[in-house]
Amino acid sequence: MKKEAASHNMTEGKIFKPLLIFTIPLVLGNLVQLMYNAADSVIVGRLVGAQALAAVGTSTPIMNLAILLISGMCMGASVLISTEYGAEDMEGLKRQISTTLIFGIAFCAVFSLAMLFFSRTALRLIQVPEEVIPKASSYLRIIFLGLIFTFIYNFLANTMRALGDSRTPLYFLIISAVLNVFGDILFVGAFKWGVTGSAVSTVICEGISCALCMLYIRKNIPLLNMGRKWLVFDRKLLKKTVSFGSIGAMQQVALQFGKILIQSFVNTQGVSVIAAFAAVNRVDDFAYTPQQNIAHAMTTFIAQNHGAGKDERIRKGFKTGLLIECMYSFALFFVIFFGADRIMGLFVKERDAEVIMYGVGYLKLIAIMYILPGVTNGLQGFFRGIGDLKVTLFSTSVNMIGRVIAVYIMLNLYKLEFSALAWANMAGWICMLIFELPLLIKKIRNNK
Repeated sequence: MKKEAASHNMTEGKIFKPLLIFTIPLVLGNLVQLMYNAADSVIVGRLVGAQALAAVGTSTPIMNLAILLISGMCMGASVLISTEYGAEDMEGLKRQISTTLIFGIAFCAVFSLAMLFFSRTALRLIQVPEEVIPKASSYLRIIFLGLIFTFIYNFLANTMRALGDSRTPLYFLIISAVLNVFGDILFVGAFKWGVTGSAVSTVICEGISCALCMLYIRKNIPLLNMGRKWLVFDRKLLKKTVSFGSIGAMQQVALQFGKILIQSFVNTQGVSVIAAFAAVNRVDDFAYTPQQNIAHAMTTFIAQNHGAGKDERIRKGFKTGLLIECMYSFALFFVIFFGADRIMGLFVKERDAEVIMYGVGYLKLIAIMYILPGVTNGLQGFFRGIGDLKVTLFSTSVNMIGRVIAVYIMLNLYKLEFSALAWANMAGWICMLIFELPLLIKKIRNNK
């Protein structure tokens, strides 16, 4: 069957250039997505103060738990979509899309309702200081009101990427991100709404990106103009979708649960440490995102070729993806290491010297280690692409267990400084590599 013009077949032709071109919009798109949270932190931190920045920072792990749960589900479904597209099973692909969308909307509605009532309880579970809870709770409740927009956009964007189109979702994100900055300035700066205004701006802009994505699909992607087929709910297919999606979701949950535990340790160290950790987490998000996107591009490439049965292209695509990961990681080192002071200056003013000191020390240390997540993300992209999501789930769990144990030992038992958080990251990545490398070697030997 002939492929749709709006989609891109990755089972033929050269590898390096198409993979790099496919990766760039993914990277830019997710960096723009991170601008939502970064704009919140920068504007709230500078216009309101360290306590408001701490409120946004302590809210982020809980907010990300829901968002990453959604993205994990979308990621698992996109592997199936890419495989079906590579195998040219268009009817199965359409049933896959509609079933996942219906299930995801229902899930988001229930999850959002629960969090509206239990946001304060969740914040207390991670030991957020009482003086920060009112602002953090207000921020969370508004964010969860817009969770359904987050899901619909992420699902439609992941579907387009699974079909080989990584550019279109980028354009919508750029528009909504620019609007979000102006919204933060308006609601936080002009209206003096504090963290509440930042949350309102974020939800409005997520709704805009969702609406733009839906309109584009309706007018420009015939394959996804399914009419009544959007309402098809295949219970048999749901089982496979939930199997893949739940593994992807559990992987994201394991990652975020580990971060929440680490945040709970940090929350006992004082407001300056909490604020510094919120800032460096934003920087880490920007640093790690391109590595994750390179891996996602590898996943799409490998999944399409796996569906088409082209094993040699899978091997070449994996090697090419790892090369791109390493190139990016080396460039990242120079930017973060030599720009640490200026980067921290974006988040807080000079009067918060203690926050800046903590952050700069962490960034200079973590910059040396960025090659490790580059390699681990590349391995994750390979295993996802061939449909072995259990490996990605277990390796992520091993990573977070190692990291949480290291944080606990360094901060609570040995009372080490803030930079111990960077060493804990390294411990987690090393544990992850120890788990993944033997499985990769075994896979290569069994598939000569």
